Amino acid sequence: MLRTTILSAAAISCTLIATSVQADTSDKRIALSNNYAGNSWRQAMLQSWDKVTGAAVADGIVAEAPAFTTAENQVTEQAAQIQNLILQGYDAIVINAASPDALNGAVKQACDAGIVVVSFDGIVTEPCAYRIAVDFAGMGAVQIDYLAEHLPGGGNLLEIRGLAGVFVDDEISAGIHSGVAKHNQFNIVGSVHGNWAQDVAQKAVAGILPSLPEIAAVVTQGGDGYGAAQAFAAAGRPTPLIIMGNRHDELTWWKEQKDANGYETMSVSIAPGVSTLAFWVAQMVLDGADVPHDMIVPFLSISQDTLEESLANTQAGGVANVEYSLEDAKAVVAGK
Repeated sequence: MLRTTILSAAAISCTLIATSVQADTSDKRIALSNNYAGNSWRQAMLQSWDKVTGAAVADGIVAEAPAFTTAENQVTEQAAQIQNLILQGYDAIVINAASPDALNGAVKQACDAGIVVVSFDGIVTEPCAYRIAVDFAGMGAVQIDYLAEHLPGGGNLLEIRGLAGVFVDDEISAGIHSGVAKHNQFNIVGSVHGNWAQDVAQKAVAGILPSLPEIAAVVTQGGDGYGAAQAFAAAGRPTPLIIMGNRHDELTWWKEQKDANGYETMSVSIAPGVSTLAFWVAQMVLDGADVPHDMIVPFLSISQDTLEESLANTQAGGVANVEYSLEDAKAVVAGK
């Protein structure tokens, strides 16, 4: 039976006394296979990977850790990419997958070749792989719980989804719909795909708004809140309560509205730096550590009270983030 480790929020910032590497991984090569890079979250994820793995290479912990991103979010293209990494002899492959199951054949080929496979964010279901998952359904449901508390009378909702056909999009949307079933004073009257990108979300919302009744709130998946706000403003419609997704432009807009008129909302997303946790998990497995095949990390939430601090610590054009050290990864594996 697979063991699951759940990381508490406190463990994210946990600092432990560094321990020596059990085995020499200085000649090991770890590759990142990424299916998509078309929004600020994915760009921040890649930047975190480069920052942390670059330091690990410089410190002689691993030999190299390049990142490879497919041109399109296509399963066949990513499967071919993984097969190419197998042929290149990488010791471990970290995957942000285009599909939870369609890549399983390529993943099994990697495992059969003795390659460690660690999936995160977009995880795979092949049992030989390690998985670092986020409770994406919970990330959707918590939005409706928040709305039930702040809009007890309910109302009409507009749902902005992510990238069609991707596991993450399906899971967050399922969580939102389960939340609406629980709090039936809300009704989803429209749904568009924003691709987790501000510009795409703005166009999609602008396109559907003329057909919608009064909207009490907008539920989102990240990268789409500011675009939604711009679309409502351009249409001359009242600004509803919009759930944000931890992007700098969203937090900046929220802060401006908060200062101007007391606007209240929340913001929630997965930290892009989860890619660095996946890197360290791969290194630890290569190092001979006993690591559970399934781990769950919490999503990163920002409240009305923590907005200013979070905004101050978020890079312009970026996303509120947490990056992991080897010691942090050890705390995750230990369940601390």
